[in-house]
Amino acid sequence: MLLSQFPRIHLAHLPTPLEFLPRLSKHLGGPNIYVKRDDCTGLGTGGNKTRKLEFLIADAIEKKATSIITPGAIQSNHARQTAAAACKIGMKCELVFEKRTDNPTELYLNSGNVFLDYLFGAKIRVVDKGSDMEAEMQKVAEELRNKGEVPYIIPVGGSNPVGELGYVDCALEIIKQTNERDLVIHHIIHATGSGGTQSGLICGLKAMKSEIPLLGISVSALKSDQEEKVFNLACNTSEYLGLSGIIKREHIVANSDYVGKGYGMPTKEMNDALIMLARLEGMLFDPVYTGKALAGMISLISDNYFNNDENILFIHTGGTAGLFAYQDQLNIG
Repeated sequence: MLLSQFPRIHLAHLPTPLEFLPRLSKHLGGPNIYVKRDDCTGLGTGGNKTRKLEFLIADAIEKKATSIITPGAIQSNHARQTAAAACKIGMKCELVFEKRTDNPTELYLNSGNVFLDYLFGAKIRVVDKGSDMEAEMQKVAEELRNKGEVPYIIPVGGSNPVGELGYVDCALEIIKQTNERDLVIHHIIHATGSGGTQSGLICGLKAMKSEIPLLGISVSALKSDQEEKVFNLACNTSEYLGLSGIIKREHIVANSDYVGKGYGMPTKEMNDALIMLARLEGMLFDPVYTGKALAGMISLISDNYFNNDENILFIHTGGTAGLFAYQDQLNIG
């Protein structure tokens, strides 16, 4: 499998570190916990979407695009990284945000990722919850065409076969790093939302004939819906790679027990998990994605889901900027 056959530009600081968390592991009294630091990809404070954007932006350049359009929630980590990438290569950026949370606070609407979006010069449009986001982006695209621009639409989360190549590459990077350290990983865990990270990882793992189980902890959808979405994405990506048939339905596993009241809504367990990690390891997770997945991992450890002598790897997909948008909703006393 040669990723070099696909257009790519270099935006991320790679490889990202793979770190052991000794104090958290000891505190939980369970398996050895490692973290893959994709919060350290560098672009616009970092995060997982930068890996995807290396391939998506390259595709946009090949298509002679002058403007990037992408959707998300108001505090979208993907949107922030897309806006930064557009600056990096000299394109305009249009962000279409959906009001996914009820009664948003002033901090949520204006700080964190939103502040950085404006800093990067992105143009922001906000539409009602439940809007047809594809139709809304097409409206923006038509406006841009009428002005002589060449728009390029990136789907939510950068989750299509082009973007998912970034996490196929991440899987290869993980295998290389663990081999160099003679480290056996028994489980990989991460937050799953738009599905691109999970589908890319599973394609990369299966292409390498790795049998490491991959668990996505959902931040929004029900288990059946999330697994079906990821399965379809992974099948499309494996076909794009020329590896049709490597993905089986049983390879896709999601846990939706830690969503709480819904997407972007803090939970007590997430709050406690964020504080635990910060005060034991000096590491920051975000309230929407990594925080809820961390809470899920901690709960699974307490339920003896993993053996105590196993090594588990958590993919830190970034999102630290979002902490500032939720500071009035977090209990850090």
